[in-house]
Amino acid sequence: MKLSDPPWTTLVDVDSLAARLRADGLQLVDARATASTALRLVDARFSLADAHAGAASYTAGHLPGAVYADLNRDLSDLEKKGHGRHPLPDSAAFAATLGRWGIGPQTQVVVYDAADGSMAAARLWWLLRLIGHRHVAVLDGGVAAWQAAGLGLEREVPEVAPLGPYPGQFDSTQIVSAEEVAARLAQTPGWLIDARAGERYRGEVEPLDRAAGHVPGAVNRPFGMNVVDGRFRPAAELRAELEPLLAGHTPAERVAMCGSGVTACHLVLAFEIAGLSGMRVFSDSWSGWSSDASRPVATG
Repeated sequence: MKLSDPPWTTLVDVDSLAARLRADGLQLVDARATASTALRLVDARFSLADAHAGAASYTAGHLPGAVYADLNRDLSDLEKKGHGRHPLPDSAAFAATLGRWGIGPQTQVVVYDAADGSMAAARLWWLLRLIGHRHVAVLDGGVAAWQAAGLGLEREVPEVAPLGPYPGQFDSTQIVSAEEVAARLAQTPGWLIDARAGERYRGEVEPLDRAAGHVPGAVNRPFGMNVVDGRFRPAAELRAELEPLLAGHTPAERVAMCGSGVTACHLVLAFEIAGLSGMRVFSDSWSGWSSDASRPVATG
């Protein structure tokens, strides 16, 4: 990318990314790349049903030059207990991972997954923003949109010139703890927005976590409502539906959650696309909250 090119910070469409790759001759970040020209693609495909399926899909074919990010290994720290199914990685560990992928402060990052960004492109988008990186966007429609446009995949794993750890650390003010959630239970409902499917929010089914239901006072906005056919809906449509959830408050006064802190990031991305920036994330989310039987649960 040239210094004059505006950075991609929320979404990038297939045509724009393909044009950039063609302009670069499909040469991405390498040892000769300068800070002003660096571009890194990251494949974040993952399946909750099969933790190995994402890596297998990457091996079978990925966008040109993409490296692979594993939700369990790279975007979470599964050794942490009591923080849900996908606890956040330590800031230093994530900084080292970014360096291993050749991502520095000026790198334009494009993240994608199989389709709509929920597994787990939006999670990586949010983690990069959490560590202070703003030049990051999700490929709208993911691999499905790329292939639907007649564009090919490659199997070669790129050789990446590693950098040192990313020079940043997580902004802890953007992470909401279970203790903060518990302290706010008496507040007027609506400050906590649950991105899970309606039947899980209502407690009708719970295929993954200890208890069924939701945090008392949380309202439901399923992340799937933000997309149509795997692509995010237009910004104006999203704003018309999301802004009323603020009820006159700023986005920074609202908190997103989900099952394990992954699709909550998808909701934050939707708010960002709508021009409503600043929403925080309850990273432990329902899997962390419900792991403690002493915490209250609401249904319906």
